[in-house]
Amino acid sequence: MKLALLFAALCLSACSKSSPPAAPVERAAVTQLVGTLGDASERVYSGEIRARHEVSLGFRVGGKITQRLVEAGTVVTAGQVLARLDSRDAGLQASAAEAQFQLAEAEVKRYRVLLSKNFVSQSALDAKEAALQALSAQAGLARNQSGYSNLVAAKSGVVMATFAEVGQVVAAGQTVLKLAEDGAREVAIAIPESDYANLSVGAKATVSLWSSRSVDEQIGRLRELSPAADAASRSYAARVSLPDNQLPLGMTAQVKFVSKNVAPRELLVPLTAIFQQGNNAAVWIVAADHSVSLRPVQVAQYSDEGALIASGIKAGERIVSNGVHKIVAGEKIHAIENGSAQ
Repeated sequence: MKLALLFAALCLSACSKSSPPAAPVERAAVTQLVGTLGDASERVYSGEIRARHEVSLGFRVGGKITQRLVEAGTVVTAGQVLARLDSRDAGLQASAAEAQFQLAEAEVKRYRVLLSKNFVSQSALDAKEAALQALSAQAGLARNQSGYSNLVAAKSGVVMATFAEVGQVVAAGQTVLKLAEDGAREVAIAIPESDYANLSVGAKATVSLWSSRSVDEQIGRLRELSPAADAASRSYAARVSLPDNQLPLGMTAQVKFVSKNVAPRELLVPLTAIFQQGNNAAVWIVAADHSVSLRPVQVAQYSDEGALIASGIKAGERIVSNGVHKIVAGEKIHAIENGSAQ
């Protein structure tokens, strides 16, 4: 019995030594072929048509708003009254100042008569005349203050927005409404950090506008480029001037610059394909035998569409586009692209 058990154990041991090892299981990974985004020397930005001069209007004195005669979108002309304040207090101040002035004027006339009869000195008359001049200035100031209760449009244009309502008490200089003046039109755009160094004021641009079913193209110039980036978006505000002064405000426009200082072709890859190593970016390259290797790349720009690669990979190479943090260098993968095995 013991000899039979020993013989069976030896047979099992021999069989286990002769069986081949199990083949490693290839990990499935989503991949894609890298293609070109297009000519990167053409930078396209979305913006909207704005007036070159946009003015925030407010009263020169404080008070309670009794009338607001315009709404957002109202077309106004130069000299038109846009809003009014309660002018009763200003009117009373003007009346009081005028009464003081008239009293001082009458007193100066009496002193001149008295001086002709040598009843008062010249210095006394000079003092009264000086007081009269001061009161005249105060009366003029009070009249001006009374007139400031009307908010008047200095130029023709369109009301862009209103910021105060009837019954609201506003301070002197507080913005009540914003006016886009008639005249020059511009496209307001935002320039990302990666493109800022490639643009300068005066750069030529092609502006595309959509009118009904047709596309209208105009040639504009970069008139203004902010020297400081916006704290939230990290982009630079810019204005492109246009030759057409009749374009509707708020219309969508696309601006395309041509710069010779950028790489002629760049590649777009998904954000999920970027393997971040500290401050350095890399992608997994898939070889012909389906083995993977990590290769550093230089990212020119990140956007919602993906990462724009300036160098490190070439068009036509296959990369891992998802699950990059689960892969080990040198392992072979089961490549999947668009739902089909490769």
